[in-house]
Amino acid sequence: MNPHRYFRQVIALTALFLAASAVSGCVPHSTGPTEVGVRTIKFSFIGRTGVEEKAYPPGSTYFFAPFLNDWHTFDTRLITLEMTGHGMRGERPSRDDLLFKTIDGNDISLDIVISYRIDPQKAPFILKDVAKNNLELRENIMRTVARSKPRDIFGELNTERFYSAEERNKKAETAQEALNQILTPYGVIVERVGIGDYRFNADYQKAIEDRMVADQLTEKYRSATKATEQEYLKRVEVAKGDVARMRAEADGQYNQAVIEADAKFERQKRLAEAIRAEGLSEAEAVRQMNEALMGSGGESVVKLQIAQALQGKKLMLLPMGSGLDVRSTDINGLLSLYGIKKIGESAPASPTPAPAAPPVKLQ
Repeated sequence: MNPHRYFRQVIALTALFLAASAVSGCVPHSTGPTEVGVRTIKFSFIGRTGVEEKAYPPGSTYFFAPFLNDWHTFDTRLITLEMTGHGMRGERPSRDDLLFKTIDGNDISLDIVISYRIDPQKAPFILKDVAKNNLELRENIMRTVARSKPRDIFGELNTERFYSAEERNKKAETAQEALNQILTPYGVIVERVGIGDYRFNADYQKAIEDRMVADQLTEKYRSATKATEQEYLKRVEVAKGDVARMRAEADGQYNQAVIEADAKFERQKRLAEAIRAEGLSEAEAVRQMNEALMGSGGESVVKLQIAQALQGKKLMLLPMGSGLDVRSTDINGLLSLYGIKKIGESAPASPTPAPAAPPVKLQ
């Protein structure tokens, strides 16, 4: 027998035996609730070998021959990579934070947390060209890229800007975008770049803290000065309001006094006009009376008035001789001298009326 032909037959029979054994002895391969599976075909009679370009969904079970196939799984849940200077936390038991220099040359260390996940559709590519499992991907790819690129980005800040939380957050967003540009082709998606504590050189840290305290005091004094200015302006406005109110009150009182004075002046003017009219009327009456008295009947009118005035009066005749001048004589004293008043007061009432005195003839 031809030895080469015999050898080929042995190989064929062996392959058939292995194939039959594999088909009859398939074993289960499962994926967890957050895992995807990737199958590697090690031997095939009719198809291609190598990593299968298919990601098996999570939460399933598949049966493959144990010797002709290989099986790998990748966890697609969100994974956190923490690199910190605190030995009790993070990925390493020792210091693992990022060490770099600011753009103005100061040494600084930064704690950083990166959250990422695997793209399920790229699991076959990861197995074939990147890593065989999550741990290898984490150590060989994620840590290397996550420590180098953020260090360069945060190092673009100077010391003063690094103190600003807003500036640090902007750089964290920039770092996330840069990491995705690098890692997305490898099947890794970075969801977030978080920053934690940061530390400067101890002496420099003390100097910066002192400066921050001084800046805070300065700002406090500025605020106090501003508040004092605002209070002063408020008081000025209140004083202006008081002055305006007092002026308005004074103007009101003045206008009221003017109105009252005008009203009083008008009343006095009308009263004076009435008095003047009354005086003119009386003067006109006197004038007309004088004109009447100067007429032919004026003497009779005067006599009539005198008679009416003397009606019911007691008359007494006084001697006009012996140098008696009525123009210079005290008539009251003369009457007292004659006792006329006393007699009149003590005389009893007469039942019969006294005889009327003879009328006085006026010349």
